[in-house]
Amino acid sequence: MKQKLTSKEEMLMNIFWEHGSMFIRDLISYIPEPKPHYNTVATLVKFLEEKGFVEREPMANSFRYKVKISEKKYRGNTVSDVVARYYNNSYASLVSQFVEDDKIDLEELKALIATIENKKK
Repeated sequence: MKQKLTSKEEMLMNIFWEHGSMFIRDLISYIPEPKPHYNTVATLVKFLEEKGFVEREPMANSFRYKVKISEKKYRGNTVSDVVARYYNNSYASLVSQFVEDDKIDLEELKALIATIENKKK
């Protein structure tokens, strides 16, 4: 998945990830005020479908939309893209940046190392 989400598309995907399958009217109910017009949301959902993030299921005379890509997969791909673009594909460089900027402390780093060691067993 190399498709990127706009901020509005990501807002809609966050709603889908949190609440599951729904119709466009349901989706609109979760959007904060001022609520966009139905057609605006329908167009954004169409873009999400074209990008492969959601798929539609016919229901009576309407469509219910469901997620095709999990939030975990999307976030993982996004992080991978950042690491590739800014850290020369080196996750170690990313972690080093966090250490240098005091964004991660020694205890968190030790816990991360323990997690990695446990996965290798």
